[in-house]
Amino acid sequence: MRNRIRLTIASAALYLGSGGVGSAAQPPYGATQPDIPISSRDRVYHADQTSNTVSVYDPSSNQLLGVIQLGDVTPGNLSPLYFGQLLVHGLGFSFDHKTLDVISIGSNSVTFIDTATNAIKHVTYVGRSPHEAFFTPDDREVWVTVRGENYVSVLDGTTYKETDRIPVGNGPGMTIFRPDGKYGFVCSSFIPETKVVEVATHQIVATVAQASPFCPNIAATPDGRQVWLTLKDTGKVEIFRAAPPFDVLGTLNTGPITNHVNIVRNKNGQFAYVTIGGENVVKVYTTSDTPQLVATIPTGELPHGIWPSGDGTHVYVALENGTGMQVINTLTNKVEATLTGGQSAQALVYVPEAVTTGDGLANLVPLGSSGQSVHLFLGTAGTSSPAAPTTVTLNNQGPIDLLEAAVTGLKANASYTLGLVPDQQRPDQDFQPLSTFQTNAAGAQIVESVGPLRSVVAGSPEPHDRRYLQIVPANEAQPVQVQLP
Repeated sequence: MRNRIRLTIASAALYLGSGGVGSAAQPPYGATQPDIPISSRDRVYHADQTSNTVSVYDPSSNQLLGVIQLGDVTPGNLSPLYFGQLLVHGLGFSFDHKTLDVISIGSNSVTFIDTATNAIKHVTYVGRSPHEAFFTPDDREVWVTVRGENYVSVLDGTTYKETDRIPVGNGPGMTIFRPDGKYGFVCSSFIPETKVVEVATHQIVATVAQASPFCPNIAATPDGRQVWLTLKDTGKVEIFRAAPPFDVLGTLNTGPITNHVNIVRNKNGQFAYVTIGGENVVKVYTTSDTPQLVATIPTGELPHGIWPSGDGTHVYVALENGTGMQVINTLTNKVEATLTGGQSAQALVYVPEAVTTGDGLANLVPLGSSGQSVHLFLGTAGTSSPAAPTTVTLNNQGPIDLLEAAVTGLKANASYTLGLVPDQQRPDQDFQPLSTFQTNAAGAQIVESVGPLRSVVAGSPEPHDRRYLQIVPANEAQPVQVQLP
C-alpha cells in the first residue's frame, strides 16, 4: 500500500512540474507540460481489426510507412493451429513513448511493441475479450479492461505480468487516467455505470451513472477537470467532473454510431473532438461546463479512433470503412490529407518522439492486399451516394471478402435483414439473406458477413451472376434501403 501511495505522489509531482522532452500538453499528459512539435520522430498508429495489422505513419510527411503484421486474414485465422493475433482492435502507449500496447479481442492478448524498432517485446494473454489498455502515468502498471468479463487486469509495466485484478462490474470498456495519476476512470460497455478507481489502492471510490450501457471510449481533459465518454448505443456523449463528487455535467446528443472522443488543446482553447460514424463526421465541442458545438467536419466512411498531435495543431482519424486515416488541421478544422491503411481501422494513437534513434522502419511490411477494399452505399432508391445513410466496405481476405456495413437511418430497436437480390426492379424476388440484425436505440448497427461477395455485388460478372444489396424489415418483403449506383 505505501509503495503505491509513493508512486502516485511521484506521478503527481511529474504532472505539476514544468516537464521536459517527452511530455506534452495533449492527452494523456497534463496541461502544464510543453507541446511537442510534429517531427519525423513521431508516429501515428491505428489497429486494423480485419487485416490483423497495425498501420504505422510518419505524421511529418503524412506517409504510410508500412504495417506491423500481427496475424492472418480470414479464413487462415480460423485454423485450429492458428498462432497469430485475432481481431486487432485496441491501442495504448507508455508515457515514455517507448512502448505501444495492442489489444487483440479474439486472441485475448496484449502485444507490447518497441516503438523504435516495431519489434514485439512481449505478449500477455488475459481474460476473455479485452478491449483497451493503457499505462498509468508513472508507467508502473498497464490496466487492461477485460470486456468479456467483469474486471480490469493490472499488468506490471516492465515485466507485463498480471499482478492484480480490479472487479468493476460487467463489461468494462476502457480505462483512462486523470493526468495526475490519482484516479482511473473505467466505463462499461454492458451496464450503465462508470467506476472511479483510486490508482494507489486499486479501490473503487465512486460510481458515475451512464445515460446508457454501451460505452466504448473515454477521455480525460489535460487540465484534469473533466471526463468525456461516448455512448455508442444511443448516439450520445456524457461529461462528468474528474474530481469528487464526480457529478455529471451534461449529456450531448451527438449522432448514431458515436465512436471515440479525444481532447485537443491549441491556441484557440481546449476542445473535445468526437467521431460520429453514422454521419461520417467529427464534431467539435467546447469543454466548458455547458459544452457547445463549434464545428462539424465531414470525413471519410465510419470514422472511429481519434488522437491529437503532440502540439495540438492536428488530429488524426481512423476510418473503419474508409480503409485508412485522415488528417485534420485543428486550427481550421479542415481535412488536410487522406491516407490509405489496413482494413477496418479501430483505435488510433499518436506517439510523439516514438523513434529517437534509427529510421523506425525495421519490422514493417508493405500494406499489400491489406489495403484492398470496395466501397458501396445503401439508401432510399433515387438518393445520391454521398447522402446515403449506410456505407458498406468489402475487405479483401484472399479467396473471400469480409463485408462490413455501417447501417443508420432505420427504426430504433427493430429487426432487419441485409441480403442480396438478382434484380433491383423486383426486390421481393429470390432474396438471399446475409445477416439478420437488431438496430440500437439510435436506429443504427454495425453488420458483418463473410463470403465471395466483391465479384457478385461490385465486380463485372456475367449478368445472371450479379446481385444487389438491400435491407429488409423483419417479416416483410419490400426493402427500406437498396444498393445505390
